[in-house]
Amino acid sequence: MRADFLPLDQTAKPIHFDCVYEREQYPTDVTEKDIELNAAPATRRHLLDFLAAVDKRSHPVADSEEGHLSTASCILANIAMEIGHPIVYDPNKRVVVDDADATKRLRREYRRPWNHPTVRA
Repeated sequence: MRADFLPLDQTAKPIHFDCVYEREQYPTDVTEKDIELNAAPATRRHLLDFLAAVDKRSHPVADSEEGHLSTASCILANIAMEIGHPIVYDPNKRVVVDDADATKRLRREYRRPWNHPTVRA
């Protein structure tokens, strides 16, 4: 199968390329238990990129720091929505400025027998 990208800008060149359906290339995805078929292509590419980074001793496209920033942003936005007002987060002190309730929501109790790790100064 082929795909064509025809830009609206007439000065840009059209792009023509072959397409491969993920399900044709990886038919076992369809029978894999609990797989998210819509996420499988991205997950697979991230995994391959991670393995290539291990081989090259480099950083993957989605390294842990980027993952932390993305996740932390969502968690802080969810907390702000829950409490109903904007918040200011201090990453050095790891607290929400002037809001003990919001700060308390930054961590939750772990299931026993695990304990939340503490940060040592």
